[in-house]
Amino acid sequence: MADVHSTETRSYNMSRIRSKDTRPEMLVRRFLHKNGFRYRLHVKDLPGKPDIVLPKYKTIIFIHGCFWHGHEGCKYFVVPKTRTEWWVNKIGTNIANDVLAESRLTALGWKIIKLWECEIKPSFKEETLKNIVVEIKKC
Repeated sequence: MADVHSTETRSYNMSRIRSKDTRPEMLVRRFLHKNGFRYRLHVKDLPGKPDIVLPKYKTIIFIHGCFWHGHEGCKYFVVPKTRTEWWVNKIGTNIANDVLAESRLTALGWKIIKLWECEIKPSFKEETLKNIVVEIKKC
């Protein structure tokens, strides 16, 4: 099946996708800062280069895009109809990298909070953000 966009349009669309400073990430960062939490961003020394690191609480927050990290059962995760094999491989590799990074971080004594993009949508946002604070403060 051919792509619904021209090569130039597809290239432009893909170039606009960010890995840092995404809307969900910025929303969580603003919330944490407003509630007195201080953190580091994208720490290269840690496995998986976590989105948010709270050293004081020995906690890491990963904010995953539902599509890019293969959120099972989520309406935002749909395998594309074009280049399906390539996409399945790409997303599978992302998932494997996530699992590896999480196991390494756990072995180093870090607590991990994984948030999905869909959990930060307006209808779930308030509850999700409250739960983050509860999880961070758990010993």
